[in-house]
Order: sequence, then C-alpha cells, then structure tokens
Amino acid sequence: MGTYLNPGLNNFIEDKQRLHYIDKTLLIKELNNKIDIKDKFICSSRPRRFGKTMAANMIAAYYSKGCDSHEIFSDLKISTTPSFENHINKYNVIALDMNVIFRSKLKGCTTSESVDYFVIPELRKAFANVNIPEVADLSFAIQSIYIETGEKFVIVIDEYDVLVREHADEEDLNAYIDMLIKLFKNSYLRPAIALAYITGILPIIRDSFQSKLNNFKEITMLDAGELAPYIGFTREETKLLANNANMDMAELERWYDGYCVDGVELYSPKSVIEAIERKKCGSYWTQTGSYEAVSNYIDLNIDGVKDDVIKMMAGESISVDILDFNNNLTSFRTKDDVFVYLIHLGYLAYDGESKTCRIPNNEIKSQWANTLKRSANYSNVAAIIDVSKKLLEATQKKQEEVVAKALEKSHELLTSNLSYNNEQSLQSAIMLSYFYAYDYYTIIPEFTTGKGYADIVMIPFVPNIPALVIELKKDKVAGGAIEQIKAKDYPSRLNGYKGNTLLVCINYDSKTKEHSCLIEKA
Repeated sequence: MGTYLNPGLNNFIEDKQRLHYIDKTLLIKELNNKIDIKDKFICSSRPRRFGKTMAANMIAAYYSKGCDSHEIFSDLKISTTPSFENHINKYNVIALDMNVIFRSKLKGCTTSESVDYFVIPELRKAFANVNIPEVADLSFAIQSIYIETGEKFVIVIDEYDVLVREHADEEDLNAYIDMLIKLFKNSYLRPAIALAYITGILPIIRDSFQSKLNNFKEITMLDAGELAPYIGFTREETKLLANNANMDMAELERWYDGYCVDGVELYSPKSVIEAIERKKCGSYWTQTGSYEAVSNYIDLNIDGVKDDVIKMMAGESISVDILDFNNNLTSFRTKDDVFVYLIHLGYLAYDGESKTCRIPNNEIKSQWANTLKRSANYSNVAAIIDVSKKLLEATQKKQEEVVAKALEKSHELLTSNLSYNNEQSLQSAIMLSYFYAYDYYTIIPEFTTGKGYADIVMIPFVPNIPALVIELKKDKVAGGAIEQIKAKDYPSRLNGYKGNTLLVCINYDSKTKEHSCLIEKA
C-alpha cells in the first residue's frame, strides 16, 4: 500500500467508524456497471461538505489491490449485490486529493509536475520489473505498466476543480488540464483505465475542459440521474438518523430540506450530522464557507440579480436558464450564470420541472441574510430584515398602526415607481418584512382555501402563538376586507390547526401610498 497508489482501508475505516455513518456503498454497484465500458468516466460535482471525500475514500478502499476489503464491506449494502466479488480489490487505485497536492506542490513546479513527483516513485516500487523512464509522466508510466503487465487502474481524483476555484496561474492550470487530457483522452492509455471517478464542486469547465474531457458523464446538482441518491443524505436516511436520535424530523426538514435532484430529496450531511450530535438545529453547513462565496457575485447586480435576490429572500422561485453557464469563475455574463453557480455551491436549489431556483431552507436563508447585511448594495433589505422581529411581535399584539407604518416603509424601500401598484410587489415586500417569522411559522403565499385565496397564511409550528391570515388590498376599506376574509372562511380551512388565528388586512392607497392595517381575532 502507498499514499497515492493503492492507499488501502484506513481512510474509509475512519469514515465508517463515525457515530452516525450512513451506508452509501450502493454507489459502488452503479460504478461496477461502468467498469471497462464507454461510460467509465464519471465527474460527480456537489457542494462542499456533501460527502465528496467520503465517497472517494470508499471507492478507493473497495477497488484497491494490496489489501483485503471484504471484512470492512461485509456488513454493508454492496456486499449483497451480484457484482460485489467481481471487482473488490481487483484494480490498482491511484487516489489524488488535488486540494492537498495543489497547496503542497514543489517549489518551482506546476501542480501536475508535483503529481508526477509524488506518484511515479510509488509506481516504480510496486512494478519494479517494468521499465518506467526517468522522464516519464503519470500517463506514460501507467501506459508502460499496462503494456508489460496488463494491470488495470482505477483513478480517483478528489477536488479535481481546485485549481479553477483557487484561480491558479495560467501556466499551472494549462499544465494540469494537459495532465487530465493525457490520462483520460489518450486512446493508447484508455484500455488501461478501468474506471475514472473525479469529484469537485464545479462541473467540468466548458471553455477549458469540456471539449477536451467530453467523455465524462457529469453528475451535478442540476442533473444526477441514477446517482442522485448518493449526492447527499436522502429523506429516508435523514429520517432514520432523526428517529435513532429521538429528534423532530419536521424540524430537520425546516432547517435542511429543499434540495431535490431528479425527484430525490437531499439534505446536507454536514448539517444533519451536526444537528443530530448537538441535539439541536442550527446553521452548521454555512459555517464552513465564506461570506465571499455569495457576496462577490450578487453584488455584481448583472442583469437584475438584485431584484431576483430580493424575491427569493421573500420566498419566491425565480426562472433560471441553466444551459449557458460555462462552469468557470471568470465570465459571468448574465444573472443566470450567477444563479447556476450558486446552485452548484448549494446556496440555491434547482427545480428541474419548473426550471426555477430558490433559497432551499432556513439554514441557507440565514446565510443569505448575513450576507445581505454586510453588503452596501442591499442595505434596504438588511434594514427590513433587522426590524422583522419587531414587526412580527407588533402583529401578534395587534398593534395596527405599528404594522401599517412598518409595511409602508418596506413597500417603499423594495419597489420602484413602476411596480409599486403591483400586488405581487406588495406581497414580496410583506413576505420579506416578516423574515423573522420563518423561525416560527410555515409561511404559505396564496393559500388555497376552497372559496378563494388568502394572500399569505402563516401556520405556527411552535406553541402559544397565533396563526396569521393576511389579506392584501389596494384602495379598499380595511373593515370590508376583514369581512371578506371571514366570508371566505379562512380559519376553518387551516387543516387541523386548533390554536388562535389573527385576521390581518393590509390596505394601501395607490395615490397617497399610505398604508392601513386592521387586525382581528378569528
């Protein structure tokens, strides 16, 4: 066993010994189906802390020669599949963590030259009878071994995209791309590669990589196909952990649900595990990232980014075209480029059916709020979020004048003159104004009641606070609107909810732009 060649079991053993380990070994079954066929090149991208490295460790441990992996896999799902014995410990695995190699590359050398320096000595030691020339690079060394011995390789590269994300200099990046092309597009080397599995945050970069690595099947947060269950924790896996830890699954859903890829609900493994271990939900995944990951791009305000960010903060979904983004960090041309990038980072979730994106859950929404508070371009939004707690308390206490003035200010700050009299704009302003309410309520815009629509309904998931039914009106009499709410019989339609309900009518005068509010207990 070596560090890079056939690294053995230790990393996977450590992963498996974690207290709340989730068995993802059926990913290996899917990969076994691709051994030595055209589809043997896989690029699986996903957000940070979504299990990329654990998957890489598992794959290396299963396929690696130089160790016996039967015992460590014997109680896992893969052991019951027909292909289990066919491929276990049958290949020479080269496992590279490009993040480590990039940051520890040799002085005066490119990253790819450092790969050769670290890996080729291990190949020479393991295959002492093969003549590997002193000037050989990694691809030539593998080819030499295959020609003389017939030995095949599985190549696993973790953080394959780090040079792009860290803005490596052009010489280093080009040399690295050259290395990947020689490994994966060399027709002479192709028979020697039984499987290649590379993983990172970004899909294959189109303008630099894709035309040269177009033989890779891409698994992404936009489209994962049959591999979708292995991108993060599924709902069933999260529910199992919640039950074992006696935690409220509904609370975990509010905090961490919201990603859905090809019909599979996905949760951030980092967030779920932290919540389970600490016995409380909180913002755990977002603590591992930087403020700049979001702020640098939404501050560009390309093509109306700011308006759509405000809408998403208010709970709306935004149409997004996922086809044009080149998956790089240097050519953001449209707001779609910005939003697709944030989908890959995990700060937005994509709905393939509606072709829209949105902020997925409470944890990510809190990260967005922190980002906007630190951005000069979103100072109005930050001001509204800051006072949202007081607005909610004023509503619950039926302080009508306070509520009216607060919403009047929000409406003014968030809408332009052209959209001011648009009821959708008012609804967005109100949803954002009640931002703090997401910690206590399930908030449903345009709630269907059977006799019509309430503009916003807030159903509490904590005790001793009232449900809120909010009706928005323009140039109406508030009292009449309250009667309309009662006539529509909203309270009786709040499926099984048995607590108090407040009826809230918000009216504004389109000429004077003054707002009024009437609040009654149902």
